[in-house]
Amino acid sequence: MIPDLHSLPNTLGALRRDGRFCEERLRLRSVKDEIRENLIARLGAPGPLFEGIVGYEETVAPQVVHAVLSRHNFILLGLRGQAKTRLIRMLTTLLDPVSPYIAGSEIRDHPYHPISRYARELVLHRGEDTPVAWLTAAERYVEKLATPDVTIADMIGDIDPIKAARRGQDISDELTIHYGLLPRANRGIFAINELPDLAGKIQVGLFNIMQEGDVQIKGYPVRLPLDVLLVFTANPEDYTARGKIITPLKDRIGSEIRTHYPLTVDLGMAITAQEAWLRRRSPVELRVPRYLAEVIEQVAFLARDDKKVDKRSGVSQRLPITVTENVASSAEARAIRRKESVAVARVADLYNALPSITGKLELEYEGEMKGSETVARDLIRLAVARIYSNYFEGVNMNSVVNFFEAGGTLKVAADAASSEVLAPLQKIQGLMEKTAALGVGPGEDDAGRVAAAEFVLEGLYAHRRISRNEELGFSGGERRREALGPDEEPRLSRKQRRQQYN
Repeated sequence: MIPDLHSLPNTLGALRRDGRFCEERLRLRSVKDEIRENLIARLGAPGPLFEGIVGYEETVAPQVVHAVLSRHNFILLGLRGQAKTRLIRMLTTLLDPVSPYIAGSEIRDHPYHPISRYARELVLHRGEDTPVAWLTAAERYVEKLATPDVTIADMIGDIDPIKAARRGQDISDELTIHYGLLPRANRGIFAINELPDLAGKIQVGLFNIMQEGDVQIKGYPVRLPLDVLLVFTANPEDYTARGKIITPLKDRIGSEIRTHYPLTVDLGMAITAQEAWLRRRSPVELRVPRYLAEVIEQVAFLARDDKKVDKRSGVSQRLPITVTENVASSAEARAIRRKESVAVARVADLYNALPSITGKLELEYEGEMKGSETVARDLIRLAVARIYSNYFEGVNMNSVVNFFEAGGTLKVAADAASSEVLAPLQKIQGLMEKTAALGVGPGEDDAGRVAAAEFVLEGLYAHRRISRNEELGFSGGERRREALGPDEEPRLSRKQRRQQYN
């Protein structure tokens, strides 16, 4: 809990007299020692160490703990959408709730150990009356996205001739320095995202602070022994053509920690459920059934293994998150238009969410030839097939298939009201009874029953036991075995190939 800042000491003398901030305790601890001690206290407490970080409990989190306990500067290596930035921002929870500094200091000088000329002179002239201000943990975190145009002045600092002119000082005076981001992160955490994008000569500028603990500005003999924890994020070197981490800098980074995508569909679903914007104000009750959430997550897992998708770029965990939001919005819009009180997402809503899939897939040459929308549709169809098999493997669906083989058809419009679709679905012998495997029984509302029945039909289509086209909707087709192999994509039936050709 952050204490009331107004109740804390506001002068150096008051700080020394306050037993909570004794000089010995504050003077001896560096920021790395502070984080280490707070981590040790947290390790013995119940609950997660990094709140909101799912799937790293047994892999990444222990390595971060080891790096912090070792007082290492460290780097998180991983593809996009692997919570690297979120994880390093969580390090602020290991800082003290508040920390004092000399008021007016650009580099947040420690009251008991000032390092800038401004702070030293202020203490010399004001003594015990030197003003003290306070930083919260969040204010002790500085983050920079590395780009090729970042300069040494941005990172370290530069001489400011305008400041020199205004103060009437010599340009070589330390008081004319305009400090960069790194000195301004003194006594805190400095994070650089996408480190390989930083120009090599700028990476060289980080050497001194990492090895010697100081910076030098513009060739002037200004030594600032900064107290800072440096953390970085990057894609692995062989996954990016934009740049690389130079070897001497890598050698000075204490720990290299690899992140990863969720290892199971359940973990992925937990992340998506946590991050997706579903708890929204809406005139309708909004639901995304579990089986459909599994399909959405499976799309991401399949895309990461698909040869048409560039594995060097990866498939971000943001894909299932944004798809879930789009699917929910499609169902919400349909329910509002049809004046229904409940909006349950259907498979048709997943196809409506194609824009949130195609924009997140970096395709290889073969994928570019097919087109991003075609690749996305194939992924959805294969994902439906796999999740359908999880629920209905070994279940006899002949009665449903026979309805379509006998000439029956059913077109389910994506924007059709649930009450309009339920009646024709109930005419298909055995269909509604099969939805019990999805946890949907006769007592379910119309929207839930329709969504479940449509998933069953989509699963049969994905396994090529029935057909589906824009004109007729679901119809009879060439019978196929119910289960697809793990790497087999559904093939077009003879009739569908003929229709496609014509």
